[in-house]
Amino acid sequence: MDSRSKRRIGIAGAVAGAGAAGVGAAVGLRRLAVGRVRLRPDPDADEPFGELRGREVPVRADDGVPLHVEVDGPDDAGLTVVFCHGYTLNQDSWHYQRRDLRGSVRMVFWDQRSHGRSGRSAAANATIEQTGDDLRAVLEATVGPDRPVVLAGHSMGGMSIMALADRHPALFDAQVAGVALVNTACGDMAEMTLGLPLVLAKAVRPLAPRTLRGLGRRAELVEKARGLGADLAFVVTRKMAFADKHISPSVVGFLEEMIRATPIDVIAEFYPALMGHDKTGCLDVLGKVPALVAAGGRDRLTPAAHARRIAEALPDAELVEVEQAGHVLPLEYPGVVTGGLRRLIDRVRPDYAEERTA
Repeated sequence: MDSRSKRRIGIAGAVAGAGAAGVGAAVGLRRLAVGRVRLRPDPDADEPFGELRGREVPVRADDGVPLHVEVDGPDDAGLTVVFCHGYTLNQDSWHYQRRDLRGSVRMVFWDQRSHGRSGRSAAANATIEQTGDDLRAVLEATVGPDRPVVLAGHSMGGMSIMALADRHPALFDAQVAGVALVNTACGDMAEMTLGLPLVLAKAVRPLAPRTLRGLGRRAELVEKARGLGADLAFVVTRKMAFADKHISPSVVGFLEEMIRATPIDVIAEFYPALMGHDKTGCLDVLGKVPALVAAGGRDRLTPAAHARRIAEALPDAELVEVEQAGHVLPLEYPGVVTGGLRRLIDRVRPDYAEERTA
């Protein structure tokens, strides 16, 4: 890679967005865990998680599903950054980037189908390919055809960007000016081990789809159990997601609430699409634009090897690897992601300034 700079940052923490963490019941565990943690300072205790809002723009996917989309910034801005969130989360997972980039760039946030405030999808359309088409619908509704965009995707959101590149490559010649791919992969998700020993992971892996399908068919019962098991969900999320024992309980709780708000049948419907995801063939399209590729060294869902593979294939990529972080860098170490986005925006803006004055 000719112009890539590698940054290896020793930072503890980050969330692994484990979709079904809320299933179970262990009332009291959260009180015990939080009680101990709250003896230490919590700098995020007063952070208004989930309260930052923008101007709503009505968008419908090509199959009629309404997508919840918000715009932050003037419509005549020279550049727009479009944020795509991950599996089981919603647009609020970009909280810190939304807060810290306000006023410096126009931003678009949207909830993936069946997530957050967006409408429910037919099970047959719970695919990565469909989310790529949904992203195109968002672009058409929120960004003028002559206006450049930077696409930022976390986890499944990064896969949606890959699907857009695969299905609509012309956009990367005409409009997409840069991409940020955070905690994501272009394939080989079936090899995910969740940090288990390989032998055990291979034994457990075939059971997951059947288990989730079974839970999805009993959605009402499972949702009641998830509510009762919120204490266990907090503990599991913190244990699986974070390397830093001093992680803010407010951040853990915010992530766990987003996961728990995603219906179990939605989790079950999207799981096969994630495991079957393979967009290696789109890397040539992504390689047409500058890129930021960010990874966590302790990410159990999309290990850093995935990011290295993507960055190696892109001729103009900055690889940022946070050695002791996990799966949700935008929340756990927002400065890495926001700083990377600022650098990417700075790399993109001069090119488009020259084109507009030519």
